[in-house]
Amino acid sequence: MPPPIFRFAPSPNGYLHLGHALSALLNAGMAQSSGGKVLLRIEDIDETRCRPEYEAAIYEDLAWLGIGFERSVRRQSQHYDDYRKALAKLDAMGLIYPSFESRAEIARMAAEQDPDGPPLYSGAAKSLNATERARRIAAGEPFALRLDMPAALQRVGPLTWPETGEGPSGETGAVAANPAPWGDVILARKETPTSYHLAVVVDDAAQGITDIVRGNDLFHATSVHRLLQALLGYKQPRYHHHSLILDQDGRKLAKSTHATGLRELRAGGASPGDIRKRVGLD
Repeated sequence: MPPPIFRFAPSPNGYLHLGHALSALLNAGMAQSSGGKVLLRIEDIDETRCRPEYEAAIYEDLAWLGIGFERSVRRQSQHYDDYRKALAKLDAMGLIYPSFESRAEIARMAAEQDPDGPPLYSGAAKSLNATERARRIAAGEPFALRLDMPAALQRVGPLTWPETGEGPSGETGAVAANPAPWGDVILARKETPTSYHLAVVVDDAAQGITDIVRGNDLFHATSVHRLLQALLGYKQPRYHHHSLILDQDGRKLAKSTHATGLRELRAGGASPGDIRKRVGLD
């Protein structure tokens, strides 16, 4: 049996914080204990927010923490053709369609259907014929490429994933995937040839990832990822979701809320051992 392959996949749109440290350290520790290896992936499809200095800081922070990784770093912005091929495969199955509504229009439509529900897309654009879709795309209108969720679910049977961690409600073992509540998720946009959901599934398959270790904030998204893996014929990896590091207000740490970065903690005198203690890995 080949050794397991893990991955750490940060986005260079800010500096790494304690939440990233926990995920990176868990990946490294589990790889070491199982005789496996860790690959690094730079998820830089958001070209407006990703910066070279943030990517350089990722390498510095990982080296300071003592985390080694294979030097064949996969950078998403260099693999847009891979995502286009996956979209083409789904399109050939009749599972992709363009929608042209703005985010505000979608929120209004969703509120009209269920004021207390999430702003899920109603699927209204599925009624447009091929000629009208082509005309609007040729006219340069913004659009999103969506997965026809009901049609996709008809192509696959019940899906599960092996969970070796513990989900938000204590889920572990064989977890049933339930992608239906996500609705017709966006897989790409006019200006971006992939979404997070599609890119992460394609990347994991391309890198041969066998074990995915990540935070519980992505636990429910795994249902969408399992559906895409089944549709695209990819192997099923194992998953290990871990608890999140929260701030003093009980919110998960995030770059958008300017959570204290590892570089700041390091500059303030913290050691790698201190970081391990702060994330509960003493």
